[in-house]
Amino acid sequence: MSGKYPELSERKKQILKALVEAHIEGGEPVGSKYIVQNNLLSCSSATIRNEMADLEQMGYLVQPHTSAGRVPSEMGYRFYVDSLVEQYAKTTHEVVQINQLLKTKMAEIDQILETASRLASSMTNYTGIAIKPKATSVTMSKFELVSIDANHFAMLMITSGGTVKTKKVKTVGKATPEALRRLAELLNECLCGLSADMITLPIIMELENAMGDAAYLVNSAVKCVYEVMNEMDGGEMRLSGLNHLLKYPEYSDSQQFGQLLGTLENQDEILDLVSDTENDDINVLIGSESPVKVMNNSSLVFKPIKKNGRTVGVIGVLGPRRMNYKQVLQTIEEITGSIAGMLDGENHAKHEPAKITGKEEDHGG
Repeated sequence: MSGKYPELSERKKQILKALVEAHIEGGEPVGSKYIVQNNLLSCSSATIRNEMADLEQMGYLVQPHTSAGRVPSEMGYRFYVDSLVEQYAKTTHEVVQINQLLKTKMAEIDQILETASRLASSMTNYTGIAIKPKATSVTMSKFELVSIDANHFAMLMITSGGTVKTKKVKTVGKATPEALRRLAELLNECLCGLSADMITLPIIMELENAMGDAAYLVNSAVKCVYEVMNEMDGGEMRLSGLNHLLKYPEYSDSQQFGQLLGTLENQDEILDLVSDTENDDINVLIGSESPVKVMNNSSLVFKPIKKNGRTVGVIGVLGPRRMNYKQVLQTIEEITGSIAGMLDGENHAKHEPAKITGKEEDHGG
């Protein structure tokens, strides 16, 4: 967070922390009487009132109504997240649940991210978000072709980022095992390391010439490669537990909630936001800190997942500004750490190796 906070005494920090956490739990403005009655601080009610008035004047608190208690401002939430939030003590049961659900035989990062999104939602009671960020240039590092029958073959593609895609391809002529072995060799030799805009007509013609009598296989294969690259370039976002937001009064305005749903459904703004983020740590965007205007009443917490130095996915949580940051931050950290460990092949005691498989789709030639 850029900029400096007004200096706070230790007592003001304690009062701000107590008030933020009380507001997160109850959702209502918090007064000095509540803090005293619940033994949140060993100060008199008058002292707490004076300190709260100072915090409001400094911009950390807001008083929604005259004579009512106060609620945190965006700056108050930001200071809490940056300086006051304590480590959330995750129970052994929760850690085991995370590792069991992500100790997976699922092959593709898409499936792992979707499972992680559902897990984040169920553990926080907010909306879980799984994102495959927009890619500037998808390239392939390996191709494998496997015969299915005379007119179909499976095409396995591994991107330079480690994502695995398997597609079922239909051909106009026979796909013999020998022709497929030759085509796989040529694809690995000519297309690996090239982005979609670099796979030009001369390269395709070179492939067809090299394939001889089986040149008809090239068009189907290259069409499949283009489609996969375009799919991955565009990014994708999946949501879990969207209904959780309806539990919070912050989303009771049907018009505002409808606008938020429209943005989530359109995806582009959030995909752009996440894809443009350079910070590899946990990102916390509170209210208007997000460039997405309809999220002014929300907070978005997310963290990229890296493999071989590349971002292969993002796991996040969307909820009201008064979300339980302690729980959300630790949950995101634990889930992304488990996935990263799985992808890197580390910590075999917790994570079994993933088996490479994939969804099949029919691609006609």
